Amino acid sequence: MGIRSFFSKPLAALAAYQTKKWLANPEKTQTNWMQKLVTEAQYTAFGKDHGFGEVKTYEDFKKKVPVRDYEDLKPYIERVVKGESDILWKDKPLYLAKTSGTTSGVKYIPISKESIHNHINSAKNAILAYVHETGKADFLDKKLIFLSGSPELDKKAGILTGRLSGISNHHVPGYLRTNQLPSYETNCIEDWETKLDKIIDETIDQPMGLISGIPPWVQMYFDRIQERTGKKIKDVFPNFELFIYGGVNFEPYKAKLFESLGKKIDSIELYPASEGFIAYQDSQKEPGMLLLLDTGIFFEFIPAEEYFDENPTRLHIGQVELNKNYALVINSNAGLWGYSIGDTVKFVSLNPHRIVVSGRIKHFISAFGEHVIGEEVEKAMKHACHIHPEVEIVEFTVAPMVAPAEGLPYHEWLVEFARPPYNPEQFARDLDQKMVELNVYYQDLIDGNILRPLVIKPLKNNAFIDYMRSIGKLGGQNKVPRLANDRKIADALQ
Repeated sequence: MGIRSFFSKPLAALAAYQTKKWLANPEKTQTNWMQKLVTEAQYTAFGKDHGFGEVKTYEDFKKKVPVRDYEDLKPYIERVVKGESDILWKDKPLYLAKTSGTTSGVKYIPISKESIHNHINSAKNAILAYVHETGKADFLDKKLIFLSGSPELDKKAGILTGRLSGISNHHVPGYLRTNQLPSYETNCIEDWETKLDKIIDETIDQPMGLISGIPPWVQMYFDRIQERTGKKIKDVFPNFELFIYGGVNFEPYKAKLFESLGKKIDSIELYPASEGFIAYQDSQKEPGMLLLLDTGIFFEFIPAEEYFDENPTRLHIGQVELNKNYALVINSNAGLWGYSIGDTVKFVSLNPHRIVVSGRIKHFISAFGEHVIGEEVEKAMKHACHIHPEVEIVEFTVAPMVAPAEGLPYHEWLVEFARPPYNPEQFARDLDQKMVELNVYYQDLIDGNILRPLVIKPLKNNAFIDYMRSIGKLGGQNKVPRLANDRKIADALQ
């Protein structure tokens, strides 16, 4: 047993004890956080505008703080990005996490010196929970891969700015950094395929114990290793014991990933977001992820079916029920107030509170973390049709092609044309270029050679009508979703 694995066990026991304390009274824990957050932010611009000094109860809070998305909160965030202090939270944020927006292109999510601990300690505690439950810790003495975005940071008004994964890379504990791969220089490479080859060069002969990353990126890493060696991953990395993932649904990738491995290993699911680290899988025996109720976030829940109502029901942790879909709303010590992050969650346990991510409030594609939404594909198609006025569209939908027979993955646009373009190739290029402009993550994936440009699949006449008829939903208010994160509809249409 090495020194890291030896000392991890008492640390894991301490973390488990601390978790057990707040698990004993989750509702009180959350009430305390609501009061603490409101008190500490009462003299900020947001706190003054919303009468935080008068908030004593959750009912008071709901009356003072409306539910908002990024666009609604943007006037305050713009002041933060310009360098003003004491706007949403005390002082200036420590970082701005750059992420993909909806109507606004790029979003900048503040991370304060208080909230950075939510991101870093939660990831650490996920590993310690695994060590405590299983007793396994030898992987900590081996090499550890964290596949992440570039850790190079820019500045906006003196505030360090970058992707969340890059920011987190700067906070890997010192006792793990000596085991961490790839190197900092390799992590800074922007082109994914170049970076991937370099990562393999640095890791292929190393004793890998833990690999962490978004599943499709890890699968590409495994595929390249198999191409280079002709071996299963278990034979290349016989010490590989633990896979940590998050960011996208693992199920579409699970079978292929374990087939590449050649054996089953333990895994830990994380639920990190730029807005906060929400939950992590705390048990290999129980379903779902433990909702983190004591890390600087006060959670609210809106029944998903009420989300678009004028006055939807807002619930605290003591009011939720099992197996119901809720839109997740957070209030945090980064200064996000009544903030809807767009996800829906479902409780699979109430003692303790464990969740699964059940979907998004709106349809989307995020097979590679790109979070393309309906509004973006609508705008892109409108733009392409404007450039190619001969084109007339009957209907279209978009789906990911995760594992094509040849080449890189791509987004497939299934289009029924009333009048097709004179130049289909140019039409596709114009469509793709607009998508690149509209979605910063899609642009990153294209520029990094993780995705190739979109592919248009023309459909026969009445394809959408025939499909809706086949599922008994022809007519009325029924329609084919504009996009989906799986291929169920796309495959049926073809």
